[in-house]
Amino acid sequence: MIAQDSGNRETHLAACLARLEANSGDPLAALEYSAVAIRNYHDVGNTAVMRSALASLAVCLDRLGCHEPAATIAGFASNPFTTAVVLEFNTAIAHLRDVLGDQTYESLARKGQTMTTAEMVAYAYDQIDQARTELEAVSK
Repeated sequence: MIAQDSGNRETHLAACLARLEANSGDPLAALEYSAVAIRNYHDVGNTAVMRSALASLAVCLDRLGCHEPAATIAGFASNPFTTAVVLEFNTAIAHLRDVLGDQTYESLARKGQTMTTAEMVAYAYDQIDQARTELEAVSK
């Protein structure tokens, strides 16, 4: 009851749906669910779990070919919890290193690491909006 009243259950489901859609479904839906999860976790101050939602977003952006934003977000999101919980995150990081090169990946990841939570949330929203706009243009 407490989880439902706080919105936590809905946030967790949005995060799960974002991963599911990013892995095998509709990337637009994945972006929408990511935005919901990130917003809700940020609003309640749950930065630790928000990082796993950001890790899922990085995976989605990597798959969409948005490599630089994915690497920046991955830098902020990366910690032992996210690498253990978001299993595809390590694969995405390896792919980003391959595509961007280690030096560029490290530079972008460091940029993400130095962002405040508020800066990262704003950056993530911006990247979601850009990816959504590109996907919608392609589908017309």
